[in-house]
Amino acid sequence: QVQLVESGGGLVQAGGSLRLSCAASGRTFSSYAMGWFRQAAGKDREFVATIRWSGGRWSGDISYYADSVKSRFTISGDKVKNTVYLQMNSLKPEDTAVYYCAAQPPGGVTYDYWGQGTQVTVSS
Repeated sequence: QVQLVESGGGLVQAGGSLRLSCAASGRTFSSYAMGWFRQAAGKDREFVATIRWSGGRWSGDISYYADSVKSRFTISGDKVKNTVYLQMNSLKPEDTAVYYCAAQPPGGVTYDYWGQGTQVTVSS
């Protein structure tokens, strides 16, 4: 059974940091593009960041971010642990949302695998 399991969410004050993890099981996601998305209450799910596979690893050189998180969030991956991370710094109340990780197959255009999400709440 293929699973993506997020962890690391919680309650943090504005200006603080959190690191989210997305552990994959059931198969290796080597060569997949991995992404983070978020959905705030009453809003549509939105893209946060993505990292692409290159040279046998998830490459930070091929990562993209939403403008709202650029320079504050960093996506990375560990192929040995089959885990992707989202380091979130300088958090703002507007970052409050459920964060989801997702996997996009090589050559695919959609994210075919999704985790259940982890709640991030940033207090002012």
